[in-house]
Amino acid sequence: MSLKDFKGKRIILYFYPKDNTPGCTKEACNFKENWDLLKENNFVVLGISKDNAASHQKFIEKFDLPFVLLTDPEPYKTSSDYDSYGLKKFMGKEYMGMMRNTFLIDVDGKVEKIYFKVKAAIMADHIISDLGLR
Repeated sequence: MSLKDFKGKRIILYFYPKDNTPGCTKEACNFKENWDLLKENNFVVLGISKDNAASHQKFIEKFDLPFVLLTDPEPYKTSSDYDSYGLKKFMGKEYMGMMRNTFLIDVDGKVEKIYFKVKAAIMADHIISDLGLR
């Protein structure tokens, strides 16, 4: 799958750390809650993490997610290309991991807006507000 497959549609491409974790679940469910409005406005939602396809499938089924989740296995090329994989800090420790970033991509495949270090529970709401869709 490639972004070219969605030419003519606007894309919300969001990177998230891990399936079935509290923040990632809130983020996915916020996109699900707003799915009809996003779809009506010609958006495709694509989530990317380093989890494998089986993990994604369980996550999709558990929360009835209506959009596609993609896997970015080592060496995390796609995530790195979007500056969404790198050094993170938590409780004084540093480690390499997936950043919670979201990209709006226009109908021609160009990045329209970038949200770095997003608030998972309201990411879709934030995009909708920024675009004046409500």
